[in-house]
Amino acid sequence: MMTGTPAAQSPVDAFGLAKLVNPAAVPRFAGAFRDRVMTKVTNFRWVPKPDATETVYQVLQPAIRYTKDECLDLPPMVYVKREVALTRQQNKYYKLLQDKLVMDAGGEQVSAANAAVAMNKLLQISCGAVYTDTGDTLEFDIAHRYKVLREVIDESSKKVLIFVPFKHVIDILVDKLEGEGITAEVIRGDVSAGKRTEIFSRFQRTDNPRVLVIQPQAAAHGVTLTAANTVVWWGPTSSLETYLQANARVHRTGQDHKCTVVQLQGSAIEKRVYAMLDNKINIHTKMIDLYNDILA
Repeated sequence: MMTGTPAAQSPVDAFGLAKLVNPAAVPRFAGAFRDRVMTKVTNFRWVPKPDATETVYQVLQPAIRYTKDECLDLPPMVYVKREVALTRQQNKYYKLLQDKLVMDAGGEQVSAANAAVAMNKLLQISCGAVYTDTGDTLEFDIAHRYKVLREVIDESSKKVLIFVPFKHVIDILVDKLEGEGITAEVIRGDVSAGKRTEIFSRFQRTDNPRVLVIQPQAAAHGVTLTAANTVVWWGPTSSLETYLQANARVHRTGQDHKCTVVQLQGSAIEKRVYAMLDNKINIHTKMIDLYNDILA
C-alpha cells in the first residue's frame, strides 16, 4: 500500500489497490475498470483516456502523499540541455520524412496512434537508427552525438547511466564505448531478471562497469543506482512517468554527490518532447498537438 507509482505501467494498475482502499469506487471486475480508463485502439493495443489520471486519483481516495523532498535530505539534482548537431545524412532523412508527413496529412484528420508512429520515426532518425517498413534498420553516423556523450562521461565525478529509447541504437553505442575502453553493460527487455540483478550489483559495488546503457522501460522503477550521479538521455522517452522514475534511480538514499540529468538534443522533435517532459506534460494526451507543431 506504500507506493509512489500506483499506476506505473497503465491506469489499470490502480484497480487492485482501489479494491482494497475504496472498493465501492471501482467496478467488480478489472475488465470493466479497463474500459473506464482505457481506449481500445486495436485488438492488442490500449491507450489511456484523457481523464484516466483523474479517475485513478479519485478511486484511490482516501490517500496520503508525502514528497521525496519532505522525507529525504538529498544532494541537488540539476538538468542540463546539450545541443548536438544532426549529421548531414540525418538532416536529409529527417527532412524527407517530415515532408512526407506533411503530404500524408493533406488536411485529413490524423489519429493519435498514427501521430505517435510518425513522431517515433523522427526520434529514431535523431538518435541514429531508423526501422524501415520492411523491418530492416537504416543506421546513421552518430559521431556528433557521441562526442558530446564522451565529454559528459569524462566530466562526471561518478558513474553514468545512459538511457537510450531504441534497441538497435543501444548496440551501436555500446560497440563505440567498448571500442574506446569504456566498460559498459546493457539493461533492456531481453536481459533476464537474474542477469539484471547481477549487473546492478556489480555496478553498485565494483569499479566496472563504468557505464550502464539502459532501455528506459527496463530499469525505470525500483532500482537504486547511486554509484552513478549522472543520467544522460541519448534521446527522449515519450512517457513522463518513465522519465521521472528513470532520473530518480540516482537520486535516492545513499547518494552523496550532486546529480546531473543531461538531455542530448539535436532535432526539433527532441526539443519539443524534452520541453513537455520538463513541464510534466503527459505527451500521450498531447500527441496530435505535438504532431501539428512539428509539421507547421
